[in-house]
Amino acid sequence: MRSVLFAIITGLVGAALLHIVIILALPQFTGKDAYTRVLGLYEMDSFFALGSEPGTTGLANDDPFLRVAVCGFSIDGGPARFQARGTVPFWSLSIYDANSNEVFSMNDQTSVNGNLDLVVATPIQLVELRKTPAESLAQSIMVEMPEQQEGYAILRAIAPTVSIEEAARSFLAESSCEPFRR
Repeated sequence: MRSVLFAIITGLVGAALLHIVIILALPQFTGKDAYTRVLGLYEMDSFFALGSEPGTTGLANDDPFLRVAVCGFSIDGGPARFQARGTVPFWSLSIYDANSNEVFSMNDQTSVNGNLDLVVATPIQLVELRKTPAESLAQSIMVEMPEQQEGYAILRAIAPTVSIEEAARSFLAESSCEPFRR
């Protein structure tokens, strides 16, 4: 009787683990993971605002109080720089690698003077930047992306009232996500 009970429990635990693995691996096999969807928007190295209706990629901004923009980037050829300035009540930026693992996040309260100025680079690129620092990077936050060479960023601005709507849209439209050039 014990061996039958043990076989049933082992089978149930094995089936549960198999289902979990399949569910977690499914986005990698279907090409519908977040990184693939961001790459399907347009081109890399610039922010694109998301609309309230899903486009061809399935990405949408479904929060009525947030305006969201996404940017795909690569640090293979050099660091990437993210910049934004404006007066919105709150903004946040999250950096993800190609596997959708969060690498870094910040908001207006953790930034320098409330402005976004961030450089994402590999460890070797960061060493080079620190050896001969550019004056334009004096206020920049440096972020290391150790394993992945590509990723995406999500920039959010809050717009809780109609009077702030234009400022939030302008903040996202004037933001930049581009390769860093000395």
